[in-house]
Amino acid sequence: MCSCNSNMAGLTRADMQKYGRSSCWISAVFLMLAAHVIAQTDDNNNVLTVADANWTLILQGEWMIKFYAPWCPACQHLQTDWESLGRQSESLGISVGRVDVTQQPGLSGRFLVTTLPTIFHAKDGNFRKYVSSRTIEDIQAYVEKKKWAMVEPVPGWKSPSSLLMSGMANLFRLSVWIRQIHTYLTNTLGIPSWGSYVIFAIITLFMGLMLGLMLVLIADCIWPSRPKYREDKTVVIVKEEVSEEEVEDIMMEDKRMSDLDNESERASGDESPEEEGQTSDGAASGSDQPPPEGAAESSVRKRKPQGSNTTEGT
Repeated sequence: MCSCNSNMAGLTRADMQKYGRSSCWISAVFLMLAAHVIAQTDDNNNVLTVADANWTLILQGEWMIKFYAPWCPACQHLQTDWESLGRQSESLGISVGRVDVTQQPGLSGRFLVTTLPTIFHAKDGNFRKYVSSRTIEDIQAYVEKKKWAMVEPVPGWKSPSSLLMSGMANLFRLSVWIRQIHTYLTNTLGIPSWGSYVIFAIITLFMGLMLGLMLVLIADCIWPSRPKYREDKTVVIVKEEVSEEEVEDIMMEDKRMSDLDNESERASGDESPEEEGQTSDGAASGSDQPPPEGAAESSVRKRKPQGSNTTEGT
């Protein structure tokens, strides 16, 4: 009985020693995790992570923003100095931010980031690209001595808040989305690369046709086509003015006619009174009949130049 109790006591002590060692390891792990979390919280308080959801915060106040990628060696070399700048942000009177381009492709397109790391200085919505040395001393001097005032800000059309850069941000997001779909098709579904390209080409053509159809419908709604009809064309006949040569010809004809009339009067003077009576009756009877239309028009045409000629003479 006593031996059994001693064995049980021995097992209990061994188990307690094992539990004590395991508890020490667990407590050490918890302490390391707590220190890591505290350090992360400290960094997050000093260096703000900028994303698509809160990027409008940098439009107010003075900021220094870093664009980086976790796989970039130059970005990793700058990380220590950037964290030191974040701890001095209160004394410098600025805010310090960072943007991970792998997680925020829209912001990299909005700021048109093409090299890593890229640093921007923001002052009340005016952005300037920092191109000096990336040491902590030079960055502090850039802020304290206001060297940013000697740098031209980004033009308005290229500003991150402009409509063009907003479209560029959407384009960068679309490119990342297409790359993710391509990876899913090739790696997960096992489709070859050329098959994925064919699928994207078909989708692009279909979307182009749909966009063209929508534009045509919108154009028809805004500017409807007019009905075609035949217009009645009226023909207007305009009489040309009589030229000088025609006026001279008409005058010559009038002169000839007057000469013929004079000759006929002379010949009629030699006739008998009876014939004169007969001729007078014939003339009277002839005067009762209306003259033909052609003769009236010719007389009017002949008299018009005479009147104009007489007025010119007077």
